Amino acid sequence: MNAELKALTLAALLQLVQFVLMAVPANLELGPGKTMSPRDRARLGGTLEDQLSDGTARLYRALNNHFEGLILFAIACVVVTVSGKENALTATCAWTYLAARVLYVPAYYFGWKPWRSVIWFFGFLATTLMLLVVLL
Repeated sequence: MNAELKALTLAALLQLVQFVLMAVPANLELGPGKTMSPRDRARLGGTLEDQLSDGTARLYRALNNHFEGLILFAIACVVVTVSGKENALTATCAWTYLAARVLYVPAYYFGWKPWRSVIWFFGFLATTLMLLVVLL
């Protein structure tokens, strides 16, 4: 398995860890009556996110942000691998993306400004570079 696919696999596992980090406190804060319900806003008095503590709500948003970034990163890893264009740059970009996503979780949770956005940008840039390598 090449470095890009290893990083992608670890990024997927990170997504699972992020889910647990968010789901456990969310269930403790809201209780199963709300988390196992159909989550209709009218019945709950708003969204579940609005009823979470600030920290848990940040973990929720970080999880959703990773879903968005993981789609592009997965595409980049697949096209790099299928096209046979993997090289030291794409491997470095893949590991940079993963490192950025790992750092992003505490950065979001603890509200590191402007570092959360800087960390996000490095992951986004790494993914973009991987896609550009395939086209060049």
